Amino acid sequence: MTVVIVGSGPADELPDLHAWSEAAFIGVDAGALVLIGQGISPKAAVGDFDSVTPSQLEEIVSSLPGFEKAEAEKDETDTELALAKALEFSPRQVVITGVTGGRLDHYMSALHAVYAAQLKHPEIDFSIINKQNRIRFLPPGTHTLERDAAYRFVSFYPFGEEVKGFTLRHFKYEVADETVPFGSTRFVSNELEKEGTVSFVQGQCMVIESRD
Repeated sequence: MTVVIVGSGPADELPDLHAWSEAAFIGVDAGALVLIGQGISPKAAVGDFDSVTPSQLEEIVSSLPGFEKAEAEKDETDTELALAKALEFSPRQVVITGVTGGRLDHYMSALHAVYAAQLKHPEIDFSIINKQNRIRFLPPGTHTLERDAAYRFVSFYPFGEEVKGFTLRHFKYEVADETVPFGSTRFVSNELEKEGTVSFVQGQCMVIESRD
């Protein structure tokens, strides 16, 4: 199963949500209103809903009889609450959107929350997607990447620590057995020639695929 989490970021950054027609949708705060407005019935809504009006909150509650509002003062972010809710569906894939625009501190919180979730649940494919980009985290090993016309450019960043044994095959720019220090921007805007592989033996790698 695929679970799609829709945050309360700017609506114009969202991809086409109807592309996941069989997914279970979770609205985060005002993201629940976005789903309802697009004719998508969310399976759940989470958050403290501090960004919606009382009438909008009533609309969300009427669409979700089992709705429970989180306390404003809490240890978890709304994205963390949504990720925890997503795990209740035993998903194979979790897509997070509506979190990359607006406040940068919210984006960074979402990025780190998804990274932590991917580390804890390597059997699930987590990704952050907006209209132009897809972000994923890769653990050590060999990974196959398919050439996707929707995402021409592929960039790699060490996340939190250096990456060792970094090797790219069947990319426009290939490398073998490189050590990539944390903070490096050397591997930005590569391109796949066809099906390619990225492999490394140590560290964590963030992959950003972009349209242009």
